[in-house]
Amino acid sequence: MHRSKLAGFIIDCQTTDLGGAARFWSRALGMAQQALPAAEGEKYVRLLDPQERLHIEVQRLAALGAKVVERVQTWCVMEAPTGQRFCVVRAASPEFSRSANEWPAG
Repeated sequence: MHRSKLAGFIIDCQTTDLGGAARFWSRALGMAQQALPAAEGEKYVRLLDPQERLHIEVQRLAALGAKVVERVQTWCVMEAPTGQRFCVVRAASPEFSRSANEWPAG
């Protein structure tokens, strides 16, 4: 038997504006930023997810500066302001409506 769980990931922003990239991803994922010490803090910003889950909405991400690259059937390829492409897919979990983040309009 194999069991696994997403414990974290790194978003590699190809930019000289680490602060701007961190602001976009912090707002896009609804996670607070945490500065890291010394040299590590010059290259990385930690994003804190207090509920340990990720739920993303296309319209909200577009308002934050992401662009729709392509719509494919029920999912969408988007590009962050820092150039990373990512996919937004429909919720598949029966727990989604109970556990999803609620974002204010606008």
